[in-house]
Amino acid sequence: MNAHKEIIGFVGIGTMGTPMAGNLARAGYKLVAFDLDAARTAALAKESSVTVAASLAELGSQANIIITMLPDGKAVRTALCGKNDSFKDCLLERAQKNALIIDMSSSSPLGTRELGALLEQRGYQIIDAPVSNGLKGAVAATLSIMVGGDKSVFERVKPLLEKMGNQIYHAGPLGAGHAIKALNNYVSAAGLVAACEAVIAAERFGLDTAVATDIINASSGMNNTTRNKVKQHMLSNTFGSGFTTALMAKDVRTALEVVEATGTTSDLARHCAAFWTAAEDRLPAGKDHTAVYQLIKDRK
Repeated sequence: MNAHKEIIGFVGIGTMGTPMAGNLARAGYKLVAFDLDAARTAALAKESSVTVAASLAELGSQANIIITMLPDGKAVRTALCGKNDSFKDCLLERAQKNALIIDMSSSSPLGTRELGALLEQRGYQIIDAPVSNGLKGAVAATLSIMVGGDKSVFERVKPLLEKMGNQIYHAGPLGAGHAIKALNNYVSAAGLVAACEAVIAAERFGLDTAVATDIINASSGMNNTTRNKVKQHMLSNTFGSGFTTALMAKDVRTALEVVEATGTTSDLARHCAAFWTAAEDRLPAGKDHTAVYQLIKDRK
């Protein structure tokens, strides 16, 4: 892909979208950005060589590749197709013919396939390319990116994705990226709860929590939470990993949707989804997901 010929439209200049878009701009791609919060795009334009679009429709008319980094699949569909699929006041209202959409949001894989069928009827291609490794990975361009969609399209955009991540996978057909992202986060979410319960129990048994964490990390129980979250965000009471409880709860519910849609036994997935939904309700809006540690600790 020639970075000087492609015009990339980036929608969703939030916690993750800001560094991701910035990395693309610094890599030499011509970028047009839009966010409902104009202050975010203004800040990005001040730091990077990025053009700010006044509306979704304006961005769609300028870009031949559109990246969405939005809260969920419903927001993606509305941004692309307008309210009730009206194709008014949206990205595709005046979009270029054969425009390619890359949805990097954490969307429902079943919804992504429905959206793909709708867009195909109008001559647009879409691939899903959700990410993992959080804010730190977004800033350092070391995201893990899992792509669902046509293999030839994946090969076409892989050089672009490599400016945002260093582990790029073609997961399978459309929706496969969103499916494995949700399933991965389910595994992570379940491991986090187990780690919290284990560390809290260790403390109450008389162990030093830092030492207990070190032992787990040197043993078979080590997971992403014990390695990257317990000391850094939980024992320190900083709770600042950059990923909210609400987002984790949404991803676990999406994973449960995939598990049940495939007829897979969902005993643990159902309990995990119920736990995270309850945690989302009990913790303040916007609270980091690592605060679940304190939530568990406070329960009797």
